[in-house]
Amino acid sequence: MDKLTIRDADVAGKRVFVRVDFNVPLADGRVTDDSRVRAAIPTINALLAGGASVILASHLGRPNGKVQDGLRLRPVGQVLSQLMRRNIPVTGDALGIGTEDAVKRLRPGEVLMLENLRFHAEEEANDPAFAAALASYADVYVNDAFGTAHRAHASTVGVPKLLPAYAGLLMEREIEMLSKLLEDPERPFAAILGGAKVSDKIGVIDHLLSLVDMLVLGGGMANTFLLAQGKAIGKSLAEPDRVEDARRILATAAKNDVRVVLPVDVIVAKEVTRGTEYKTLQAEKIPASWHIVDLGKASQDLMVDALSDARTVFWNGPLGVFEIPSFAHGTKAVARMLAERADAGATVIVGGGDSVAAVTQQGLADRMTHISTGGGASLEFLEGRELPGVTVLLDRPVEAKKASAKSISKPKAPAKPKAPAAASPKAPASVKQPPKAPAAAKPATTSKAASAAKAPAAAKPKAKARS
Repeated sequence: MDKLTIRDADVAGKRVFVRVDFNVPLADGRVTDDSRVRAAIPTINALLAGGASVILASHLGRPNGKVQDGLRLRPVGQVLSQLMRRNIPVTGDALGIGTEDAVKRLRPGEVLMLENLRFHAEEEANDPAFAAALASYADVYVNDAFGTAHRAHASTVGVPKLLPAYAGLLMEREIEMLSKLLEDPERPFAAILGGAKVSDKIGVIDHLLSLVDMLVLGGGMANTFLLAQGKAIGKSLAEPDRVEDARRILATAAKNDVRVVLPVDVIVAKEVTRGTEYKTLQAEKIPASWHIVDLGKASQDLMVDALSDARTVFWNGPLGVFEIPSFAHGTKAVARMLAERADAGATVIVGGGDSVAAVTQQGLADRMTHISTGGGASLEFLEGRELPGVTVLLDRPVEAKKASAKSISKPKAPAKPKAPAAASPKAPASVKQPPKAPAAAKPATTSKAASAAKAPAAAKPKAKARS
């Protein structure tokens, strides 16, 4: 990776501001999925082992610049305290005299969490004064929140412009795993895209068509492609204004010899609710009053068979109305198949809330090669766009890049067994002294994502996908 990480930082005796992504689901004031919290622990532990005191900062939900008791971070602090077996207090606000006093009292080896950053509208506005106030708490900045790296907010861009800024271990792993998809994926390489809207993914589809051997489409976005093929979809979710984009994508796929797999049969329902009437129909002419809500059994079998020899798979988005159990079968079937592919040595990367939930709910997360914590960020990265929260981090010196290139210019080793999804590489207890960084680090003009985008897909001839 071309950015300095905490492995390069001297944090002994310093206060470190760590932007984490603790935007976790809550129900009745309790955290229902702690995977993002667990994913940040290796970076926190490495900094503590290096002699730092740690100030954690995150957003939660969309409070729109107003305090909302239901979006306070205290439940997250309680979960983190339990997982780390230490008391981690949460401040009453991200700013204020009380918070400043708590920061001043912080000693090496201690952790403090700031209250929800988005209780202040200045966070999303990247307000310079708000960023300066946050930066005043610390000597060093670390971004371990890949899920927010595509947002130019005060805590992701403003603060790292004022402090020496490094990538955390989770950020490092995210960038390295996603870069492999862009630079040298083992083939056949398949992308599975689902979710509600094709408009959210047109950019990434366009870019992936120059990289992949197969594109599997499901969920609401697949309905727009069915429309593009002249099929009736009833009252199903679709974007008629994107039909021409869908036709263009299908034409480009054919030109690039990319196999596109669409549903051939579907589950349709009277209403998109629990307990409604539903049945299986061919994906040809859906009655006007019915909704497509899931893949049919033939579609599941088609997709599982098509992906049976894939050596690299990226999956983002559910393939049906996943939040209703009766309509989650297609998504879950693909999740099980991907776990089997990973067990067979394929590289399987899963990103996006519901697709990650499908994997986690079935106890399959540890079998995947990598579970990405960034939905929108991972898509923008794969689209080849710069992520502001990555670009602003300190660049690795040219000499170090050359040394790193020499160290990795070896014949490829056999595929390694996959690591658990949340297991980020551990940093050594003592970390190196970094190159001297100015107090206000100038944003880099290039990023890993940008350079990855320029890597030609045809660096190696594509393997012919199964037909």
